[in-house]
Amino acid sequence: MGPMTTILSIQSSVAYGHVGNSAATFPLMRLGIEVWPVLTVHFSNHTGYGSWRGPLLAASDVADVVAGIDERGVLGRVDAVLSGYQGAEDVGAAVLRTVELVQERNPDAIYCCDPVMGDVGRGFYVRPGIPEFMRDRVVPAARIVTPNHFELDFLTGRRTRTLAEVLAAAHALRERGPEVVLVTSVLADDVADAGGTVGEGPGTDPDTLTMLAVTGEGAWQVVTPRFERTFTGSGDITAALFLAHYLTSGGNAAAALGATADAVYSVLKHTTDTDSSELALVAAQEQLVVPSHHFAVTAL
Repeated sequence: MGPMTTILSIQSSVAYGHVGNSAATFPLMRLGIEVWPVLTVHFSNHTGYGSWRGPLLAASDVADVVAGIDERGVLGRVDAVLSGYQGAEDVGAAVLRTVELVQERNPDAIYCCDPVMGDVGRGFYVRPGIPEFMRDRVVPAARIVTPNHFELDFLTGRRTRTLAEVLAAAHALRERGPEVVLVTSVLADDVADAGGTVGEGPGTDPDTLTMLAVTGEGAWQVVTPRFERTFTGSGDITAALFLAHYLTSGGNAAAALGATADAVYSVLKHTTDTDSSELALVAAQEQLVVPSHHFAVTAL
């Protein structure tokens, strides 16, 4: 057996529930991937509850932890850096410095950025300045980006309504630097719709969700049933699993898309069936490895 696939994941942590690193770490480990979590916050619970406690870590704390790892002489083992929600620009800058340092130690290491900024119907929910920082500084440094439809539109300065427009936007985003764009929720008038205010036109199917992977080699989509409820942390696990499957498949974006869609849907189904308010990651852990549900990956 070769060396373990290793991901350095810089994200928030919660004691109760599953978002950020508390959503990404266990699924990655369950898939046999070595994860080194670096925390940006350590909260009691995710902020969607309306109240929470615990420390927000300073950008210098994040950089300190990474420096300590580097002092062990092991940063060269890292195959990829993963980041999600970035609460402040200085934390984003610390993430970028980490990516640069890891790539100095291992030139083959890649950066996967989940550009968490907002969503259709909610608009932006990050601090002012963060979206522009993501667009101008962070995204160009990434090999893989995993925006939702709202984030894709912002990052490309477009308003996409059809699948062809979404594809064109994804390729425009690739021209900014990333090799792979995973659009985690496509809301187009002419494809399966994921709900929300976009895509209420003819041909919309409110009962399905479309995920799209676009690379230099091609584009692929997976359509899954859509749930009535939303799941905090589902984007975090989606980005983590896609990165994991991309790495372990030797960079096969189509295979990674399919494996990710199957596992995420299967976990969300278990979460829904058990009426769990938080992702049922531990209860449904087998679904991460051998999902019960399988969906076709279609080349576009």
